[in-house]
Amino acid sequence: MIRKKIYNPESKEKTKERKIFGGNPTGIFELNDIKYQWAYNLWEMMLNNTWFPKEVDMTRDVNDYKRLTPDEKTAYDKVLAQLIFMDSLQTNNIIDNINPFITAPEVNLILVRQAFEEALHSQSYAVMVDSISTNSAEIYELWRRDMMLKRKNDAIAKVYEELSEDPNDTTILKAMFANQILEGIYFYGGFAYIYTLARSDKMLGSAQMIRFIQRDEVTHLLMFQNMINATKKERPELFTTQLIEEVYKMFESAVKLESEWGAYITQGQILGLTDKIIEQYVKYLADQRLHAVGFKKLYNVEHPIKWVDNFSKFNDQKTNFFESNVTNYSKGSLDMDDF
Repeated sequence: MIRKKIYNPESKEKTKERKIFGGNPTGIFELNDIKYQWAYNLWEMMLNNTWFPKEVDMTRDVNDYKRLTPDEKTAYDKVLAQLIFMDSLQTNNIIDNINPFITAPEVNLILVRQAFEEALHSQSYAVMVDSISTNSAEIYELWRRDMMLKRKNDAIAKVYEELSEDPNDTTILKAMFANQILEGIYFYGGFAYIYTLARSDKMLGSAQMIRFIQRDEVTHLLMFQNMINATKKERPELFTTQLIEEVYKMFESAVKLESEWGAYITQGQILGLTDKIIEQYVKYLADQRLHAVGFKKLYNVEHPIKWVDNFSKFNDQKTNFFESNVTNYSKGSLDMDDF
């Protein structure tokens, strides 16, 4: 597989002939003539969801952070370190590793927007770290020094590196599943921990920031799930028995890794997040992601912490979340029927 041409006037590809990858695009964005309507719907959703980290008031968190228990503070720092790594990775991965091989212009459009949002999330974490932490340099070095974190990061990056080293139909498809896992599983343990603090009336500004970030991640998750499903229709021959087995192994490894990470950061000391609850939550997420792309569920477990979902909703346009000073959080809403 070769990278698509950015200017390809010789192409005679018609709209109905477009493919997620392996197509022959002209390089021109004809957005009044598109094949993947879900992609354009997501584009408009992402634009409507535009926000900026400095909109979130972190004033109270400065004092809350000082009053966290040592275990809560350690977990908070490690969660931030993990989130910083993943959004840093995604900003580069989307632009340098994924988008060069995607041959549908309307999908290129939302991938570029995703990269912008991942960069925005990196700024969000910088605001959080610099606003509240007395050891910001240490947090930014944890990805090097914490071996449990490094082990998780290495595992996440491995599939992306396979695509970089050997771009072909299988490695790009696996990279799509890796993105689905990243956006739909790996972020959620950290989010749940921040929401758990907020449930105890701590770090409400941080929870607000995560709420904005999670709304973006939902659109990213939908994007890759739709890319996988579209590829399945266009190129069913790629979904071999071997590939399907590899995908299940990817999910099983992700569940194990994320469950171990959750237990590691909480150390059994965070009320409402026992090791068992964390593992069940991760398994529940894995089942939801598999089902969304037409794969059978592996675990068949119930959602153990449904209250977490209430923290991430943007249904109320009038009530300020956690009494923050941002007045409208429903700039966009997700209608799953559009995707």
